[in-house]
Amino acid sequence: MISRRKSLKAGAALAGALALGGCNAVQSDVETLKLAHTLNADHPVHKAMVYMGERLDTLSNGKMAVEIYPNGQLGSERELIELLQIGAVSMTKVSTISMEGFSEQMKLFSIPYLFEDNEHFWRVLNGKPGRDLLTTLADVRIHGLGYYDAGSRSFYMTEAPVRTPADLTGKKVRVLPSRTSIEMVKALGGSATPISWGELYTALQQGVVDGAENNPPSYYLSKHFETAKYYTLDEHTSVPDLLIMSKHVWDGLNTQQRDWVTQAVNESVIYQRKLWAEASDDAIAKVKEAGVEVIYPDKAPFREAVKDIKTSFYGGPVEPLIKQVEALGGAQ
Repeated sequence: MISRRKSLKAGAALAGALALGGCNAVQSDVETLKLAHTLNADHPVHKAMVYMGERLDTLSNGKMAVEIYPNGQLGSERELIELLQIGAVSMTKVSTISMEGFSEQMKLFSIPYLFEDNEHFWRVLNGKPGRDLLTTLADVRIHGLGYYDAGSRSFYMTEAPVRTPADLTGKKVRVLPSRTSIEMVKALGGSATPISWGELYTALQQGVVDGAENNPPSYYLSKHFETAKYYTLDEHTSVPDLLIMSKHVWDGLNTQQRDWVTQAVNESVIYQRKLWAEASDDAIAKVKEAGVEVIYPDKAPFREAVKDIKTSFYGGPVEPLIKQVEALGGAQ
């Protein structure tokens, strides 16, 4: 990962390039939004972004466009957030885990087994807690647009399956750079090792880590199943992807343009959820065909091992959000 200084220098250079590109946009009377992310073009999130761009073009009658840079072409998730803050990139998609260093409240999603099921999860995102979280990002020069489904994260290992927390004892597990994720793996007996997504395949292959954790489409599309052939669907966290925009860019749009962007995003969110469900089912089927052992463990021991993580947030800014989440649980 590059330093903040290097990232800002890269951002300044990119901002200059985009400024030159902006001249063409003004001449053609088209407002072009630069959207960068780290996923590949086969991912359902990327496909939803393409759909968003198509809808924005239609809604604006060709007056607005989205130019997408996938595959981490412009940097890692943290680097893209920093580029967003200075207006060098218009939009990006990041995991809410990557936002933890910018917004304390985003740690909510790293709390294991916080949500009862998928319906509970979406009641939270579509309800007041989800909307409030998006508005808090204005404090760090970011405008929150919406949430994409990223399913639930589960463990996959190279040498042996995980059936109980005891199977993680002493194992080096790659996690995102989140204090809560690190504490979760520690509570389960493992050793958490933050490694960038682009370096993970090699790290698994060379034994730098014994395993990692992610959702089914990411596990499949990254080809991590080629070397990590044990996939345990313990579904410890439900961490959404976050579609965000530079507040500088958002503030520069007029009311009509903002309405077009908002509608295009909302429609893409609905479309992405459908794609995600299909991609998840397909990913599980494909890795099974490739010889992966998919394990469906008893989740109770995992829940018990990490239960203290939630209470560790009591007394801080995340506690009110936890209470709101719990209030939305159960039959509604």
